Amino acid sequence: MPSPQPSTPNDRPAGPAANAMRVRILGGGVAGLTCAHAFARRGARVTLIERRSATGQGCSWYAGGMLAPWCERESAEPIIAELGFESLDYWRHAVPDVPNEGSLVLAPPRDLPDLRRFARRTEGFEWVDGARIAALEPDLGGRFDQGLFFSTEAHLEPRKALAALTRTLVDEYQVTIRYEADGLEADGLDEGDAPADVVVDCRGLAARDVLADLRGVKGEMLVLYSREMSLKRPVRMLHPRIPVYIVPRGDGHFMIGATSIENDERGRVTGRSMLELLGAAYALHPAFGEAEIVEIGADVRPAFPDNIPRLRRRGNTIYVNGLYRHGFLAAPALARRAAALAFDGTPCPEVMDEDRREW
Repeated sequence: MPSPQPSTPNDRPAGPAANAMRVRILGGGVAGLTCAHAFARRGARVTLIERRSATGQGCSWYAGGMLAPWCERESAEPIIAELGFESLDYWRHAVPDVPNEGSLVLAPPRDLPDLRRFARRTEGFEWVDGARIAALEPDLGGRFDQGLFFSTEAHLEPRKALAALTRTLVDEYQVTIRYEADGLEADGLDEGDAPADVVVDCRGLAARDVLADLRGVKGEMLVLYSREMSLKRPVRMLHPRIPVYIVPRGDGHFMIGATSIENDERGRVTGRSMLELLGAAYALHPAFGEAEIVEIGADVRPAFPDNIPRLRRRGNTIYVNGLYRHGFLAAPALARRAAALAFDGTPCPEVMDEDRREW
C-alpha cells in the first residue's frame, strides 16, 4: 500500500509563525500527542485540549508499549504492520532510551502447534532452541525447547514515553495544553482565541457522538514486582485460553497483559481475567507466583468493526480513531498521515473510507 515516506522527528523549529495554521487537538492520549507533534513539526500553531488533569492517561495509561509489528502480523491485517514499522522508527527518535531488544514468543511443550501456527502467519523471526532461549533470557533457561525471536522489534514504557513527548511539545514546539476541558465548541479555549483552521479529534470512544460505528474493547492488565525474575524484552506466552505478554518495566516490575473483552464497561479487572493472566505468567516462570501485585488496571479501547484504525474528515475536522490495541504501534504513522491530509490534501486510502470526491 503506497504511502508517503516517513520522516524522523529530529527537526526543531524555533516556533510557529504568526500566520501558521491553527490546529486544535482534542484528546491527550497517544493519538492526540503524536498528532500534536506531527502538526507542530510542520509549523502549525497547536492547542491540545485534554479532559483529564494530565496527558497520557485513559487507555494509553494501561498500554503494553510493545513496538512489535511482526508479532502483530500474526493476527492483524497487513496495514497494521505497515503502520507499525513507520511508528517503530518514530519512537526510536522521538523519546529517549527505547530498548531495542526484540521480542520473544514461547509456548509450553503441549502448545507447540500454536507456536508453529504463529510462525506461519508472520515473518521477521528466527527459530530458537532451548540454548538460544537461555542465552537471550537466562531466567528462562531450561524451561522451553523452542521459540520465535523477532530481533528487530522493541518496546517502551508508555507513561514515561508520553510524559517525554509532552515535554517536547511544550518546551520545543510551544504547544499550548489546556486540561480539564473537552474542547467541544468553546470549552477549554481562552476568550480571544482565534478559531481553529483544523480540528483533530482524538477522543477515542468519546467520539461515538459522531463516529457511530465505534465499539469498545475492554483490556485488563496487571503490574507485578519480583526480585527473583529478570527479563530484557517482552515475552509473548501462547496460552490456550488467553495468550498474554509480559513486558519488563525495569527495577523488577513487569506488566502482564492483556485481555480483549467485547464490551465498553470501564470497570475493574474481573476475577477470571486476573486468574488467567497470573496463570499464564506462572506458566512462563513459577517465580511470578510469588510476585507482588502492585497495580491492577482496566480501560476500554476504541475500535471499528474490522479493528483497523481510520482517518475520517468532516469539514475542517479530521478524526483519528479506532486504534484498538495498536495505539503505540499505529498512532505516529496515523498522525503523520493526518498532517499530510491537512497541509497537502494528500489522501490516505489505506486508512480512509470517505468519498474521494471530497478531496
